[in-house]
Amino acid sequence: MSMAPRRPATRLLTTLVLAGLAFAAGAQDNVRLPDLGSSANALISPQEAQDYGAAMLRQMRALDMVVDDPLLDDYINDLGFRLVAACAKPRDHFAFFIVKDDEINAFAAPGGYIAVNSGLITITRNESELAGVIAHEIGHITQNHLQRAFEASKKDAPLMALVLLGAIAAGTAGRSAGDAPMAVLAGGQGLLMQKSINFTRKDEIEADRAGIQTLANAGFDPNAMAAFFGHMEDVMSAGAGGEAPSFLQDHPVTSDRIADARARAGALIAAQKLRPSGDTLLKGQWEQITAPMPFVREPIRLDRDAPAPDDLGTYALMRERVRVLAGNALRLATWYGTNLKDRPGFDIPANRYGYALALTRSDRGAQAMTQLQPLLKAHRDSLILNLALADAELQAGQRDAALALYRDLNQQSPRNRAVALAYATALTDGGDKQQVATAADLLRPLLENSDQPEIYTAYARASDKAGDGERAGEAWADASYYSGRPFDAMEQLKRLLQRADLSYYARARIQARIAELTPLVLELRKRKIGTPDNPATRDDSQQLQDGHCAGRLCFGLDTGGSY
Repeated sequence: MSMAPRRPATRLLTTLVLAGLAFAAGAQDNVRLPDLGSSANALISPQEAQDYGAAMLRQMRALDMVVDDPLLDDYINDLGFRLVAACAKPRDHFAFFIVKDDEINAFAAPGGYIAVNSGLITITRNESELAGVIAHEIGHITQNHLQRAFEASKKDAPLMALVLLGAIAAGTAGRSAGDAPMAVLAGGQGLLMQKSINFTRKDEIEADRAGIQTLANAGFDPNAMAAFFGHMEDVMSAGAGGEAPSFLQDHPVTSDRIADARARAGALIAAQKLRPSGDTLLKGQWEQITAPMPFVREPIRLDRDAPAPDDLGTYALMRERVRVLAGNALRLATWYGTNLKDRPGFDIPANRYGYALALTRSDRGAQAMTQLQPLLKAHRDSLILNLALADAELQAGQRDAALALYRDLNQQSPRNRAVALAYATALTDGGDKQQVATAADLLRPLLENSDQPEIYTAYARASDKAGDGERAGEAWADASYYSGRPFDAMEQLKRLLQRADLSYYARARIQARIAELTPLVLELRKRKIGTPDNPATRDDSQQLQDGHCAGRLCFGLDTGGSY
């Protein structure tokens, strides 16, 4: 189980934004919606939706709601885009990230941004179940649920993303004011509740069906979605009298929903069995068997969860990494240690790896090394385990050994973000000028098209120590921007522009960046949307605590679009 604390700001986000998929919609008569496009594009363009989703992610980072880790980021995006490649609209924009919250939930947001809570990842039992959740959320995007929700509420829909941003900012007040933001925004919820639930239940069924199709297309077990539903029922039964998982509260997993998922998965598997070996069914034949889902690709494989004999299984390692990085390392180290001692069946490589991570992150690197070394004897080529060993060595004070291992890993996997970031950080901390220059060289290629604030921060530190103040200043500003602090970023860039020693090219880059950020900060001020670095945040937060909306659109939303 995840040991991460519940976060009021995260629950507020889930209650408001994620449900934007089903906001203010009337009930739809047809379960399956045809792909007809939408006049909603006149209200919010795809680029605007993408900008809103990116802004949401930046503000979530400002509230420490995102698990930013290169290994996990690469894993969840690799998994997500394998599914996207097999979905009905693979050319749509998508981005995947992990929310630091032990609530069992996931959501799709404007612009194809799909989030999975850490609590949901840790409760899945195999990669196909996790893929099923993500495929479901992809289904919300490919089936145009968000656009149709905007279209169904033409008056209010253009403000939806602004409400979202304001709600996230309101979550900042929630850190000190308990559930005040939730109380303020809950006033109108009852008026829309039943109408939204009716709409979202049909959306959920449609997303289930599209997701099962995507699962099969991508080679995952199409039964995984129904299996996960059943697992959630078991969770509910075991926790009788406790609080239900978020998505079960908002969208109950009924027997009909489970039966429908099983039936559709069974149809796909039966179709695969009927298909002659080496032959190809005509599209029309597939449609007759699997209607109304005509997007089957070949072949359906059921082996995604069976690791090779020498493989640890990346999914299992990443599940434990999520548990540790989203939780309390000290408590988790005790939890792993107790279970490894008392439960023989718990002693598997993934749990040993999780134990080592928890030990390293609770300043016990030497103990972590003793957990990792036996694993590496059996899996000496595992990049994940070797990286964990290098981290443990560094924490234990064995800097030279750690640097040597980081260097070897970097040579084996050049441009691997996790390796490069760890290696560069180790070189920068306590390194000489040559080492920090090497660190900057390692990180510079990673900045291209990156929105990861920790990479910009690491590059800024390395550049600063290497004596490159121009690049350091630009990187610090970008780190602030991607961390949800656009006003700080703007001020840093303006101060940097005042330097008399700026080169022509640096001045041009900084001026271009200022021009890019100016419309954003002006719009935030105009709409009275607070950010952690905006002085207006304090005033807005106080008004929220006093029961006012501070100029924002305040009303309740059902959590449509959550898993």
